[in-house]
Amino acid sequence: MKETYKEIKTIAKTPGLEVNINKTKMLMQSRRNPRQTGEINMEGDGIEIVEDFIYLVSKFHKDGEENHEITRRITLANNAYFSLLSVFGSKNIHRATKIKIYKTMIRPVLYYGCEGWTLNKKEESVINCFERKILRRIYGPIKEKLYKIHKEPEISVTIKLKRLQWAGHVQRMDKERIPKKILYSTIGGRRRAGKPRTRWIDAVEEDAKKLMGVRNWKRAAQDGGEWGGLRREAKARHRAVAP
Repeated sequence: MKETYKEIKTIAKTPGLEVNINKTKMLMQSRRNPRQTGEINMEGDGIEIVEDFIYLVSKFHKDGEENHEITRRITLANNAYFSLLSVFGSKNIHRATKIKIYKTMIRPVLYYGCEGWTLNKKEESVINCFERKILRRIYGPIKEKLYKIHKEPEISVTIKLKRLQWAGHVQRMDKERIPKKILYSTIGGRRRAGKPRTRWIDAVEEDAKKLMGVRNWKRAAQDGGEWGGLRREAKARHRAVAP
């Protein structure tokens, strides 16, 4: 790590750039709860050791779990919702307009970066519950099933389809690309005791089977047109059977 930092500083000097020490942090990800305080000296610079930090608008935590970012995303989307509460509560604005506002100003805040998530049942339930809260505000008291009127699959299904979209994109990448290397790389060591969290690749395989009816997703994803068609069919199918 120190060698990499030294190389970054050296290369940055060529075009006249400098590393901003105040924005440079160190995060050690481990489930064994390593020391996360103080700072480390690298090339004469004191780099702060943190428990979490925001990178490319996503939150990374020392334990490597995604629930911190998922919880944060729900909070941010909820803040966006309350900032527009007067719009959703207005009787002078058509439902269709409110739905467009939800889809363009709230939903993207919720599932930003979701392509890399592996949702468990509890997280799926919380996210779907959040969406239903907004849809009830928009549609008001109705006798019909909520998603039958909304004509869209649950947001958890939308997230899974976006994850499949990204999986297909990575599968079609050249083998030298970093995401492709990560997809097929393995991490040494032993898993901790207890039920492990579902791996991302396992979630993709399960989604491909349940949502698309595809068993060999890697082969199907090689054809971008076919893969896109399978996703659209899955979305239409789950829109029709949404609860």
